[in-house]
Amino acid sequence: MATYEEVKDIPNQPHKYLFDVRNKSELEETGVLPASINIPLPELEKAFNLPDEEFKKCYGREKPPIDAEMIFSCKAGGRAARAALLVKTLGFANAKAYPGSWTEWEQKQSK
Repeated sequence: MATYEEVKDIPNQPHKYLFDVRNKSELEETGVLPASINIPLPELEKAFNLPDEEFKKCYGREKPPIDAEMIFSCKAGGRAARAALLVKTLGFANAKAYPGSWTEWEQKQSK
């Protein structure tokens, strides 16, 4: 599982990926995690099956290599856990959830 400190350091780790699997309407209400890529959970499997060029065109970043370190976040951790499990079934072994997700991030940022 990923920690707040790991997620906070993502902008300094260009080889790592942070995916926010909340819906776009949720992001509009709350804001976004720095350096995160938004792919709503219902679209995740399709996104990770896109050809590399199509993924970059849709999400503005290279598609993660199969061995990339990836962290998944949502609002409270449930969807993030499902997302990490889903991409592991697609062969991406270094995927993990950020259990605190947006809820923890927002609390720690306001201190």
